[in-house]
Amino acid sequence: MRRTLVAGNWKMNASVEDTRALLAGIRDAGEQSCEIAVFPPFPYLTLAVELTAGSAIQVGAQNCADQDSGAFTGEVSAAMLSDIGASMVILGHSERRSLYGETDAVVLEKTKKALTSGLIAVVCVGETLNERQKGEEEVVVGRQLNLLLQELSDADWKNIVIAYEPVWAIGTGETATPEQAQAMHAYIRRLLAGRSAEIAQDTRVLYGGSVKAANAVELFSQPDIDGGLVGGASLDVAEFLGICRA
Repeated sequence: MRRTLVAGNWKMNASVEDTRALLAGIRDAGEQSCEIAVFPPFPYLTLAVELTAGSAIQVGAQNCADQDSGAFTGEVSAAMLSDIGASMVILGHSERRSLYGETDAVVLEKTKKALTSGLIAVVCVGETLNERQKGEEEVVVGRQLNLLLQELSDADWKNIVIAYEPVWAIGTGETATPEQAQAMHAYIRRLLAGRSAEIAQDTRVLYGGSVKAANAVELFSQPDIDGGLVGGASLDVAEFLGICRA
């Protein structure tokens, strides 16, 4: 049985004070029926690890380098993240792909580094509005998953989470209908089944397009949606906990 995961991507937001307040609010609410992970900006990762010690809350980073070490100014390796106590990392987010030119090949290399360092890789896939309007959403998502399916081992897949982000629904207030989301999640699961029935059964696929407490119940009730990659709503304790309770 796949356990629901609610992952809060803080993006380039928060402060030391915010980090303390957000994590205290989540911890004070007690254990939830779902698995919870938070992804603060790099400067607050160590603080987040300290504040969540002894709890079930996992802490992850929003990105990592595709190199182990060396003269790569401004980069952070997967091994460094593991060293400070992070357990997860988001890779291939649509903002990384669109704003920083990350290709499917780069995402694959980052995924390999994350897995080698003992991190769970939350790999993002998804189509733009233009691609959906052209009816190309399955082609795009299939291409984004293809290298992972070809290059990673069955053992690797035990530490991968897929997050489907309809790019047109991120930060816009728009949300794919539960039916649209389920259709794409089912398609992703079929792609995984093409590699292995076990991988298809065990891999969690999250929905990542403007998840809110108001729509979480309907989204999470879909058979192939295993939780959410939450953006803006993860910066509001009450809203985030509402999603967790869904």
